[in-house]
Amino acid sequence: MNLNWFWAQSVVSSQAEEQSSGKMSSLSSVNSPSLTPQFCFNERVLRDFLRLSRSTIDDSITQNLNALLTPAREGFNPSSTDVRQLGASSRRNPSKESCATFKNSVLFPSWQSRSDVLNYCAMVATSPDPEDPGVVSRQVETAREQERVVDERLDPYSGRYFPREARTESLANLVRNERSVEQIIRARTWGIVSERCDYSGSWEDALNQWHEHQK
Repeated sequence: MNLNWFWAQSVVSSQAEEQSSGKMSSLSSVNSPSLTPQFCFNERVLRDFLRLSRSTIDDSITQNLNALLTPAREGFNPSSTDVRQLGASSRRNPSKESCATFKNSVLFPSWQSRSDVLNYCAMVATSPDPEDPGVVSRQVETAREQERVVDERLDPYSGRYFPREARTESLANLVRNERSVEQIIRARTWGIVSERCDYSGSWEDALNQWHEHQK
């Protein structure tokens, strides 16, 4: 995601607000990865997608909200999203219209994109994996372990055997951890958005309402 490009294309003004919804939605969809088992099993790529999405939207939430304050008559400076703004603008709140546009067209779509990825990869992690490249080596290791002669009287720990983790198990652990991280990040982000945009209620309720409007 390129936030500078996005905001340069979505100047927060009365004219831009009429068109921003489509542009913002397009940005979210363009940057959603193609969901395949190979994508999920490449844990580095999966982590990179989650990290980039979070850093662009959630980790920069204060800067993103401050960018909504830029007066349309002064034009928009894309560099304003690159630095933390500590002036008077950081103490002002965006308009209700700007908040709603950002929430519905940027924040929630990015959350949904991450949820879709994690839900899909969770399904992959619980499905049969006949193409696992490590299955043969694990079978060989297990067979060797069964043939090994162990005398636990000489070494009480020699009988312990810990087979290598299948990639589905590793993926399941990753998804579980990332879901926990996602809960923490969303609660933190929504706390800032609620304060700046004068929203009430939990992020879960707000997201559910957004889902209802998408139907």
